[in-house]
Parts: sequence; C-alpha cells; structure tokens
Amino acid sequence: SPTGDSWGIFTFLCAALCNLPALPALNCSEELGAGQSIQQTYDLTRYLEHQLRTLAGTYLNYLGPPFNEPDFNPPRMARAERVPSATVDLDLWRGLTDNARLAANYRAYSRLLCYLRVLDGQVGTAELRHRLAHFCASLQGLVLSIGGVMSSLGYPLPAGPAGPPAPPGAHAAPNDFLKKMDDFWLLKELQTWLWRSAKDFNRLKKKVPPAVVTLRLEARGF
Repeated sequence: SPTGDSWGIFTFLCAALCNLPALPALNCSEELGAGQSIQQTYDLTRYLEHQLRTLAGTYLNYLGPPFNEPDFNPPRMARAERVPSATVDLDLWRGLTDNARLAANYRAYSRLLCYLRVLDGQVGTAELRHRLAHFCASLQGLVLSIGGVMSSLGYPLPAGPAGPPAPPGAHAAPNDFLKKMDDFWLLKELQTWLWRSAKDFNRLKKKVPPAVVTLRLEARGF
C-alpha cells in the first residue's frame, strides 16, 4: 500500500543517517579558482578603461593645445620608446601562449605604473594629483590581479618589470613640449594596453570555468 511504501522509505532513510558516521566522510568545498580570478581581472580592466577616459581628458586639458585637440595624432618619437608599446601585430599577439600574454601584461603594467607615479609627482594641481593617485592605486590592483591569475593557472610570475624607468630627472626632456609629448604617449599606450587586455581576459574567461565545486572523499581505515 502507499502508506506502507512511505513508511519503508522513511525507515531506510533513518537507518542510513544513523550509519553515516561509519562511512567515509564526504566533504564539499567551493574553490575560488582561475575562472573567478580571470572574471575579476576582466572587470577591473574594464573599470580602468572607463577611469582612464576621464583622467586622460582632464590631463590633456592640463597639457593644453595641441595635446587636447581631438585630431592631434603625432608620430611616435624615439623618447617614447621607453614606454612599453602595445602596438604588436594582432595576429602575432594572439599566436602567443596564454602564459606569454599574461607575462607581457604583467611586465607592461608594472612598468607603466612606475611612469605614472613619476607623473603624479610632477603635476601642478591638487585635483589632478588626486585623480592620478586613485588611478595608480587601481592599476596596482590590476598588476596584483594579473599575478593572481597567473598563480591560479600554475604560471610563474615574471621576475619584474623589464627595463624599469630611470629615476626622475635622469632622462628629463630637453624642453617642455617634449615632456608633454612623453606624457601624451604614456596615456595613449595605457589606453591601448587596457583595450587589448580586456579582449585578452574576455577570451581567457571563456576557456576557464568561473568556479569549480569539488567533492573530496576522505577514506577512513582504507
């Protein structure tokens, strides 16, 4: 009868629960793996893109014409080669391994951050220094986040920024215009790096699941 079947199922469940301590322990834990770290890094990259658009506009206005003119597009100068360039051929960039792209991002942002901190100490307005300091803090977070992604994927961290900038004043621009040109290219390369990094992490997060739920069986007495 239906009543008898229900009672039998209830009795079976009670017996199973009573004997659970004698069974191997089944532990369930959610690991914050590479997928979630990649998603957080992607989100931070997009936030920095948005933040830089506002900062760049403010800073270029601070530099004045012709740097704040929308059609100003000067050729890259030899002095700007000290700033890590993101103008690598797109097919060549995509052909790199995930490890190589992550390492390149890590080194580039570490080095760009050094230049930005020098820039922060040179601007003449308190409001702009505040914005630069806030952006530097966010960019430092991105460097740490990229390092976290590399660690979660089992990749070693690069030894450090390739060719860190010299101390302030060591390679000072010979005139004010060239100094402003250095600042212009720093912001331009940052914009390109962030745009490409967002695409990199968007592709990478599609390859790695956002989280992994693992069941570990701890055998007792086996």
